[in-house]
Amino acid sequence: MGVKDCYAAIPRQWKFPRTILYLFAVELAIEIAALALFGIAQPDLYRTKLWQEGSNHGWNSNPNEIVYAYANYRPISVPLPWSQFVTNFNVVIAVLALFLLLCKGIMYICHIFYPLISLVIHAALIALYAVSIHAQAAPDMSDPDHPQPGAPWYITKSCGTPVDPKLKGYCQQAKGSFAVAIMLLAIFVVYFALSLYSLVRPARSYSLASGKSGDVESSPQQRPWEMMQVPATPGTAGGLMSPTTPRTTAFNTLSGKMGTKGKGKGKAKEPATRTDGKLPLRHHISMGDELYQGPSRS
Repeated sequence: MGVKDCYAAIPRQWKFPRTILYLFAVELAIEIAALALFGIAQPDLYRTKLWQEGSNHGWNSNPNEIVYAYANYRPISVPLPWSQFVTNFNVVIAVLALFLLLCKGIMYICHIFYPLISLVIHAALIALYAVSIHAQAAPDMSDPDHPQPGAPWYITKSCGTPVDPKLKGYCQQAKGSFAVAIMLLAIFVVYFALSLYSLVRPARSYSLASGKSGDVESSPQQRPWEMMQVPATPGTAGGLMSPTTPRTTAFNTLSGKMGTKGKGKGKAKEPATRTDGKLPLRHHISMGDELYQGPSRS
């Protein structure tokens, strides 16, 4: 199988095109919410405040330890869920996903949003949002006295008592950011599954598209109709003479060349000679050469 055959064998139609439109609408709503939540959190609206609140209750490390370590020139790394990298990364992937959504809509309208393209795009988005979810729910083991083996407290605990009421809104925003990231990951997984399902075609469908059926020779009934021979036009099987029609009969009558009716072997009558010096009736395209006996121009 050559390159052209492989390219022609790639499906370009979705199995459930209406479902793709519904996914576009749902993804757009969630993408707008994600972009708003991630954008509000940048650069550090509540991250350090939630970190300090967890330290006050002994749920995680203290953000001041980072400052002490830097002042004493001790190597230390910021725990992943409290790092600036996670905040910036979430904003970047939210903008990227929204841009790709606009591109997907335009490609779908232009009928070039093929399942293979969707498979590649959503595989990349699944990887990006998996990293985001892992970073938001990463543990904080930088303080041995106050280890955090699981997700941060604002994900695993309630935003009510004993949390400071002033941080309740920030806690809910952090929960919402984590929730929309999971929802987008689920939507991209559905995209990926539909793309993969649309690419998997039955063997018979592939045989009809490529003209081959593996080891079994295709029968005449299974061959594409484009390859079948078109039947001959009635009245032209014996030669190039056009079929007799009422219009042909009328022209033959006017030119005085009416031959034997119903037979193509009879001799045509002699053409009528005009005495007024004018040219005889012109040769019509439907007249055969054997019926035209008019004068030839030299």
